[in-house]
Amino acid sequence: MKQVINTSAAPAAIGPYSQAIQVSNLVYTSGQLPIDPATGAFVEGGIKEQTRQSLSNVQAVLREAGLSMSNVIKTTVFMADMADFAAMNEVYAEFFAGQSGKAERFAEPYPARSAVAVKTLPKGALVEIEVVAAI
Repeated sequence: MKQVINTSAAPAAIGPYSQAIQVSNLVYTSGQLPIDPATGAFVEGGIKEQTRQSLSNVQAVLREAGLSMSNVIKTTVFMADMADFAAMNEVYAEFFAGQSGKAERFAEPYPARSAVAVKTLPKGALVEIEVVAAI
């Protein structure tokens, strides 16, 4: 049975999809754009700021499901320009390598990850991130 996960702490879906779906012991998030849910606009700045906001949105959706980033088993990162990989990866590490010391952040084992460059992303975003998390 599918269960919809929805929170106002992340950007609302702008089409016929859910922020996340739980099936059995897995939660699948939709791709999270770097939209500030309070303003409905992209965060200012470049790839680092957009990556941070996208991952913060992922965190908010996971929190609604009662999970944290430590539950993430797979991520997919879509980027408008692969030249931004190193900068994206630096911020990504803050969320998955325990560098910040925040409770939701963890170290190895890291989730599996795919990172791909795409021709364009919705609304001209530089990055979009989706995850699969285990309960």
